[in-house]
Amino acid sequence: MYGRMATTKLDLTGLKCPLPALKTRKALRALTPGALLEVHCTDPLSAIDIPNLIRETGDRVEITERGEQRIVFLIGKAAAAV
Repeated sequence: MYGRMATTKLDLTGLKCPLPALKTRKALRALTPGALLEVHCTDPLSAIDIPNLIRETGDRVEITERGEQRIVFLIGKAAAAV
């Protein structure tokens, strides 16, 4: 669906709530529609905060990987609202 757009990686390991969600929002603003943002977090609250943020922005969480030490989100930037 997103073609071969570049993936921007955002390392937010070690940051605590609300910084991962705030930095993810800022990074998404800079992306063009169809681009992917890969976000790495260690704060357990990110598993709640980032999906909630994505529901607000209208973007899409493609993949969520949750390990013992980190959470990884792959977020697809939606087309601009008309």
